[in-house]
Amino acid sequence: MRFLVAGASACNLASSKLVVTSFNSTYFVRFNSQSFNITSSWSPMSSVDFCASREAKVKHKWMEYQGVNNWDGLLDPLDEDLKSEILRYGSFVQAAYRSFDFNTSSPGYGSCKFEREMVLTRCGLENCGYKVTKNLRATCGVQMPNWIERAPSWVTTRSSWIGYVAVCDDKDVIARLGRRDVVIAIRGTATCLEWIENLRTTLAPLQKCHVDHQLMVETGFLSLYMSQTDTCPSLRDTLKDEVARIIEMYGDEPLSITITGHSLGAALGTLAAHDINSSLKDLPLITVISFGGPRVGNNCFSKSLETDGIRILRIVNSNDVITKIPGFIINHSSKRNTLVPYGDGMAGWIRKRVHDTKWLYADVGKELRLCCNNPPSFNVGNIATCHDLKTYLELVDGIASSTCPLKDKAKKVLHGTEHEKRLLFR
Repeated sequence: MRFLVAGASACNLASSKLVVTSFNSTYFVRFNSQSFNITSSWSPMSSVDFCASREAKVKHKWMEYQGVNNWDGLLDPLDEDLKSEILRYGSFVQAAYRSFDFNTSSPGYGSCKFEREMVLTRCGLENCGYKVTKNLRATCGVQMPNWIERAPSWVTTRSSWIGYVAVCDDKDVIARLGRRDVVIAIRGTATCLEWIENLRTTLAPLQKCHVDHQLMVETGFLSLYMSQTDTCPSLRDTLKDEVARIIEMYGDEPLSITITGHSLGAALGTLAAHDINSSLKDLPLITVISFGGPRVGNNCFSKSLETDGIRILRIVNSNDVITKIPGFIINHSSKRNTLVPYGDGMAGWIRKRVHDTKWLYADVGKELRLCCNNPPSFNVGNIATCHDLKTYLELVDGIASSTCPLKDKAKKVLHGTEHEKRLLFR
């Protein structure tokens, strides 16, 4: 996501004036008296796929690379085989972006451009050893005003293709990985209604937890995960049915489930990991590899993921603002949790007020933090570039440890060219 809103509440669209126009993958929005531009989480200017330059042989340590020990000793310095695995999973997310039809003038806008059997082949992953078994769609659950029906069809597209499930079916790749791997790849925000869901940043109950606590997650993410139409099942139901089918088919052999996504896809992937683990039995190890994901839920939600043994590797660029929103976070650095909004302490009475407004979030999983020694200035172009999936993959490939300088290639991507910035943000 690239829309920088912290602490925005749900929108009363019925009594508001919303004007949206589009050019390429950028939306120009006027909401009441405010104007702003929002851009897809994936930029056509960075459409060249980035793939790992080496294949890691992880057969004997695959559970460590999937996070069974919470990646202890593997992140700083970054283990070379783990780096290759991160880049490999990033290429599956790239395929989700490249397969999506971004063209708002196309009759197929919001759908997958390729036949299911050809998704990986058309995205340059024909030799990856996986086959796509299920397409995934997400549905916006916001109740829109009647006048929205007069808007162009791309504005009112409620259900969109958002990713896929793929199963490793190549015996040589299975031997190299040490198990049969199931990948769930989810793209980031792309449609107008997905952006509206992103604005619904207050927390909503997921389910009852303890007497005084609830599992709570961002309202918009939960809506996209749970909503359905008469012709399109929810993302939740599709994923649960497909994972149950795969487990029944391959449950007698070593198996792993790896959920990977960027931006919105990282948030939905985290929700899916929790839901699948809570709903199905006899599950293998579930791992989430997230790139540039926003915050998803509250402290109770974070603790539930940890208690259930769901392993999350949260890859964060220090210069990416999206990883610092929405809401406020809990700082676990001291014995007593303290509220930290963007790194600053907060008085107790303000803490209670924020808690009451349902903006109190907590980070999840294990963090792999990426940064460069000479960060670019925070103009609009660089903020967008810092969130781009290709930037993340370049940074992962270019970094060795928390103190190691980046390769020149990664710095070049971060800074970008003035021509690219003008095209993307004009």
